Amino acid sequence: MNRKLVTVISELNDCYRAQIAAAAEKHGFQALFFEDDVSAIPALTDAEIVFGQHTSLARNSPRARWLCTPFAGVNQFLGEDVFASPDAVLSNSSGAYGVTMAEHVVMITLEMLRRQMEYSAIVNRREWVRNLPVRAIKNSRITLLGTGDIGRECAIRLRAFGPASLTGVNRGGKNPGPCFDRVLPQGQLDSILPETEILIISLPGTGETCHMLDARRLALLPDDALVVNVGRGMVIDQPALERELRAGRLYAALDVFEQEPLPADDPLWDCPHLLITPHVAGNMTLPYTMARIVELFLEDFENYCAGRPLARQVSLERGY
Repeated sequence: MNRKLVTVISELNDCYRAQIAAAAEKHGFQALFFEDDVSAIPALTDAEIVFGQHTSLARNSPRARWLCTPFAGVNQFLGEDVFASPDAVLSNSSGAYGVTMAEHVVMITLEMLRRQMEYSAIVNRREWVRNLPVRAIKNSRITLLGTGDIGRECAIRLRAFGPASLTGVNRGGKNPGPCFDRVLPQGQLDSILPETEILIISLPGTGETCHMLDARRLALLPDDALVVNVGRGMVIDQPALERELRAGRLYAALDVFEQEPLPADDPLWDCPHLLITPHVAGNMTLPYTMARIVELFLEDFENYCAGRPLARQVSLERGY
């Protein structure tokens, strides 16, 4: 047994390690587990499969044929000099994060519409104020920019609140399921923005999506519209959004930013009409998410061992 599967994910518990080890043994692999990328480097010399999220794993695996990241986003792997092995393919864990991110979207959307930040400040001052005007998801016109796993899971949950409409926007305009009232191609984004009261963004960060929400498109949104971004920070022109927020015209709830961590002196920290969360919508602390990551990896491990295409292989040219 000399084929190696190296896993570097500190969040794995003994149960998940046992599942991976059993699958590896079944197909003649030796499964090795490490808590961090530094300790894993000696084992990477002849590793065939690597399961982890650090680019140093790709750079130190000259014989790797497959690297699977437990993340959905793959921006860190898109540089020209990331992979030491010219034969390596990349896959991600898209499909594991929809549940946790959709719940986060519902939470922060309700926080903004129900003005929970302001009520928290009121309570912290030990005051009793009860008359802040609030809004509802019910009867709101919602646009989901991105209709993949995250967008679909968001739409399923938001549907229960009785919105006036749920419109998806994706590259080709193909409707992925009955959770959307309609789906438009990205070329029609400008036409839907003026009637969007809640805009939810779950797009990957690529050259195509960079600053897709620029100053011109932000200006198309109606007054008091709420922008929620759980995809990638680069999708929004951040200074342009800040100007809209400080002018009091728009509201936003952002989990992702163009620079992370958000610098301590960044003006967004004290920007009005803004709820900030530190990129926590899709981390691996929800048990379901970690279980799903392992499940998806093992599905593609079976594909790999059978010589079938990987279900979640990423195009390094497209970035997803």
